[in-house]
Amino acid sequence: MSRARTFADLATASEDNNISIPNMIINGDCRIAQRGTSLASITTGNNFQVDRWLFQPSNHGTWTLSQNSSPGLAGFETSVKALCTSNGGTPGGADFVQFLYNVEGYDTQRLKFGQSDAKRFTLSWYVKSNKTGTGIVEAQTTHSSATVETTKSYTISQANTWEFKSLTFPANTDFEQVAANKTTSSGLGFRWIVDSGTNQTSGTAPTTWANQTTANRWAGHTLNIGRADDDYMEITGVQLDIGDVAQPFKYESYADNLARCQRYYYKPNTTSNIMGMLMAPDGNANDFVGSVNFPVEMRAQPTYAGTPLENGTDDGLGGQSSYDRNAVCISFIRMTNDGNSARRGLSVKGEVDAEL
Repeated sequence: MSRARTFADLATASEDNNISIPNMIINGDCRIAQRGTSLASITTGNNFQVDRWLFQPSNHGTWTLSQNSSPGLAGFETSVKALCTSNGGTPGGADFVQFLYNVEGYDTQRLKFGQSDAKRFTLSWYVKSNKTGTGIVEAQTTHSSATVETTKSYTISQANTWEFKSLTFPANTDFEQVAANKTTSSGLGFRWIVDSGTNQTSGTAPTTWANQTTANRWAGHTLNIGRADDDYMEITGVQLDIGDVAQPFKYESYADNLARCQRYYYKPNTTSNIMGMLMAPDGNANDFVGSVNFPVEMRAQPTYAGTPLENGTDDGLGGQSSYDRNAVCISFIRMTNDGNSARRGLSVKGEVDAEL
């Protein structure tokens, strides 16, 4: 690469990644873990522990997902770690294990997918594992209701040692996102492959953006984490920059980081996870109305999980039968049984979830 090209790339990177623009990866340093710091006995499904970081094993081993508060890496106090507590041996053809991060569509508009001036982008992070070999990161979006993607490979060279990695993905000039994927749906997903069966690795890895072909998706992957007890992968310091240059990590205050996470999930750090209180109108002992506002506007109408308490005490209300909420508040809850007419306050506790 010529010096002129190098300087041009650096100038472009500086413009596109102005220090005032937050990291496109929210909670890239893994400091926020509203759900708790550890979740054990995972064998399948969608699992969050560290905010925004989804862990998906598909019937391959048993895992513990945790926020590691002592990663031993200068500049970072926390990481997300997947530890295999009972190995899955050689995975079945369709089985896999992966970390997944979804970038909201609004935040991907700067990448100009499907346009002639679409941007290349660079993903950087720190990784540690007891295994060495070739890993795969897949970038994925949606075009005309079809999945399009490309992959990049990286190498873990030393076991049990933090290593810095950066991958530059090609500009997506051919596949424009569908409307929803430009706004509040997932605009760009990244998958760090932990292990995979042969159904996803037997083809040829896509080096440009292309429609998904199952056999090609993770071709070249050799890390094989999860085939022995105590295998693990640990990640932190994740950042997404426009252009070909991995910029220094953009640290945020804890408060700013938490607020960005709460757009997707909110669990109050209060006694019994109390969000606020609704009141029953006169003459109605099981309908409670008002407004329990969330700290920030959520990405979309969330799901609500919890067991409200009348005046802070279990009062035989039988659980909620229905509730109304939107992206900013919970405004109505109907309990199954009548409340105590002498005590009309309902403490709303629990959590709301609008994750991608």
